[in-house]
Amino acid sequence: MSTYPSIFNDVIGPVMRGPSSSHCAASLRIARLCRDLMDGNIKDILIEFDPEGSLATTHKSQGSDMGLFGGFLGWEAHDERLPESEKYINESGINVTIDIMDIGNSHPNLYKITLFNQKETRILTAISTGGGMIEVVAIDGVTVAMAGDYFETLIYCSDPVDLMAFLKASISYDEIIFHGDATSFIEIKSQSFLPDGLINEISQMQGVQWIKQLNPVLPVMDRKNLVVPFITCQQMMDYNSDKNLHLWQLAIDYEKTRGNITAEEVFEKMRSIVGIMRHAVQSGLKGTHYEDRILGSQSPHYYKRLKAGKLAGGDVINRIVMYVSAIMEVKSSMGVIVAAPTAGSCGALPGALIAMADSLELSEDDLVKAMLCAGLIGVYIAAHATFAAEVGGCMAETGSGGGMAAAALVQMQGGTLAQSIAASSLALQNSLGIICDPIGNRVEAPCLGRNVMAASNAFTCANMALSNYEHLVPLDQVIDTMKAVGDRIHHTLRCTNLGGLCVTPAAKAIEAKLAEMDVNFYKSC
Repeated sequence: MSTYPSIFNDVIGPVMRGPSSSHCAASLRIARLCRDLMDGNIKDILIEFDPEGSLATTHKSQGSDMGLFGGFLGWEAHDERLPESEKYINESGINVTIDIMDIGNSHPNLYKITLFNQKETRILTAISTGGGMIEVVAIDGVTVAMAGDYFETLIYCSDPVDLMAFLKASISYDEIIFHGDATSFIEIKSQSFLPDGLINEISQMQGVQWIKQLNPVLPVMDRKNLVVPFITCQQMMDYNSDKNLHLWQLAIDYEKTRGNITAEEVFEKMRSIVGIMRHAVQSGLKGTHYEDRILGSQSPHYYKRLKAGKLAGGDVINRIVMYVSAIMEVKSSMGVIVAAPTAGSCGALPGALIAMADSLELSEDDLVKAMLCAGLIGVYIAAHATFAAEVGGCMAETGSGGGMAAAALVQMQGGTLAQSIAASSLALQNSLGIICDPIGNRVEAPCLGRNVMAASNAFTCANMALSNYEHLVPLDQVIDTMKAVGDRIHHTLRCTNLGGLCVTPAAKAIEAKLAEMDVNFYKSC
């Protein structure tokens, strides 16, 4: 493969607000690139979604609009103003039109965005690939492949031959491509932008019309000639055959090579993420409030009954339910969470791991190590399957989170590397085929229950693996099966609001009530 997932790009992250990473965070990143493409000068925007895709029915309720508006304004995915981004985009003087029309349903999360100002018109087409990750697939009708992990310079020109020769002799770059079609431009992928003096020199060259600089939107950059020590579980086991490393140490070996950073930087980056996750637990247990949601603040009630000894079950499993719920409630109240691996599944992994750490009175370092274990399992899923429910159903989101958590929970209980891999295989086997059908087009129910189920599944599979239960099917083969099963799930059951629980009479009544609240809100504005 030409690119490799990063734990911090693809698996544990982004840090964000909003109900859905594949809607909110991804759309914000796409819009940030749109803003750069227009040099920050946008007057009018046309956003088009295909009627056969997921976004036609979910773009408003699951946060794509919110993310787009924030990105057009240049905000970060965790900006506290995001819930009111529509108000801010209106106040900015930017006119936005959203149309549902046939644009070619090549991917369920396809965005076609046309941008206008007084001088130029540009068209950017992109897809959200899950967990906040994106790919720009065309600019001005010309096919490209941009993931937001390079400094991108586009030089629009009428005569590229001499300019290409000049650039190749004069600059450092990772890749330089001439895109020639109805519109012609040279694309430069690099680790930094060209010096201002050189940009000025190029702008004066014959035939050069526009120079565009698009900033990276991912935390970990890509680079030319990138290699990683392994990209499957079997390759990892072969790599480790003479090293005897723990899973968390293997995660560091992978990510320090992938991200070109030190082992200490990997560890401390994960520590900061763990801190955000723990803060989400604490915030949720204090109680959250947000008008536009289906489920209220429930985790504080669970906490009270647990403290009063009125709940059946053991300490760990009850903490897991409580912590998962708390994180999901922070997400649904537009608080700051970490998509792990997605916003829709943000509760399962951290809820399970933080609950286990608290129950066993483990150190923060132990929790960081566990999260690194989970991150590496997620790398294999990202590389060979998907985290997008629009592509693979909820199996891809909560199922993945549970498989990642199971391996980490074994690490936390002193298990072996082989037992961690077995636990992950068992947990993923148990989640095959789970559909995505959020009620009322909100990422709340049955999402909460499925996050709790994924975390509970992780807990039991970890204990089974620690007891040397047979997992039978190697992890790599289970992940391949996830991809095959996801491809066969009907599109009405993949986050389109067209099947499953979404279309029950009760769900439709909730949806109608939410729509009425929305109308009344805008009437009052």
